[in-house]
Amino acid sequence: MYVDEIIKLSKNLSEELKHLRRDFHQYPELSFKEFETAKKIADYMRELGYEVKENVGKTGVVALLRCTSNGPTVALRADMDALPVNEMTDLPYASKNDGVMHACGHDLHVTCALGAAKILASFKDNLQGNIKILFQPAEEINMGAKAMIDDGALEDPEISMIFGLHNNPEIPVGKVGIKEGPLMAAVDSTFLSVKGRGGHAAYPHRVIDPIVCASSIVMNLQTIVSRSVDPQKAAVISFGSINGGMANNVIPDEVKLAGTVRTFDEKLRNKIESLMKRTVEHTASSLGCEVEFNYRRDLPPVINHPNATEIVTKAALEVFGKDGIVEPIPSMGGEDFALYQKIVPGCYFWLGVGNPDIDAIHPWHSPHFKADEDSLWRGAALFAVSVVIALKKPGNQLQ
Repeated sequence: MYVDEIIKLSKNLSEELKHLRRDFHQYPELSFKEFETAKKIADYMRELGYEVKENVGKTGVVALLRCTSNGPTVALRADMDALPVNEMTDLPYASKNDGVMHACGHDLHVTCALGAAKILASFKDNLQGNIKILFQPAEEINMGAKAMIDDGALEDPEISMIFGLHNNPEIPVGKVGIKEGPLMAAVDSTFLSVKGRGGHAAYPHRVIDPIVCASSIVMNLQTIVSRSVDPQKAAVISFGSINGGMANNVIPDEVKLAGTVRTFDEKLRNKIESLMKRTVEHTASSLGCEVEFNYRRDLPPVINHPNATEIVTKAALEVFGKDGIVEPIPSMGGEDFALYQKIVPGCYFWLGVGNPDIDAIHPWHSPHFKADEDSLWRGAALFAVSVVIALKKPGNQLQ
């Protein structure tokens, strides 16, 4: 099934992939500003013979390869955007754009997809169906996947299955993390405005203190996870912003809070929203304050489909071997790849890029983030083999 050829081709592409990745790394661009990145990708894909659409979902690129006969359309997704981080790696190919860095490794993802695209183009006449590659903007702000979907990226032709990867410095290079079912959490945001009656801090009996109320709300909300959630299920309620007042001796009229909620289970997600609303309102009422509570659902959880996960696992056995596959611990982080999975079966997996010998040990979003580039040919090969297996699946029944 061309596996040996794919692995050989991918290894032979190793130096080209490193060159591509370093170019992307030196010129990172923020969400929805990936203009030069998208142009480079579009040019590269056209040279390979793909039909290319630009400005999909604002700055995204969709590349389509029509193979020899009718069949399903299998997609790969690679996110393109960087972060507002000052790079501190001292690498010779460090970012040349001040204050912007590929600190989450999306340059790696793009490179793996380009490598897979080049490999798959050489098998065009032997595959049944179509290959579509989505180069997505704005993953870091949870808006790119929705923009691509709204702009028809999953249509014309309609996608039957989708694969995506993310580098992971906690997994050693030469290994890959694959897991069926929940892999990454749903991401919800919550916003509160606690209103009291301000005044002199030396006379608290003459005011209604929204700071004390807001503090009580934060503490009381923590009991939801500890006392209302099954201990065998994961949930997080955290607040990252609390603002109120300007002086140490003035109690303000209002305090504003913003937080995040993470869950895997949809029923639990619904339950937590209602429990939070009840807790917030009752706590505020008991302290004489008024409160506005808003709960926003940003992303569903990443849930890997059984069929798609089976295909990636078969591909990984060929590329990494049995000892190279690890089952990762699900992450409370979120990923807008989940929006594609709400529409089509998909599998999202973690590509090992860690290597302490080259200081590739730092977490995502760190200014010191590094990755072992020996992961690039492996990621490209795994993408390519997964697509070939999917298109060669008996009867092409991918659902």
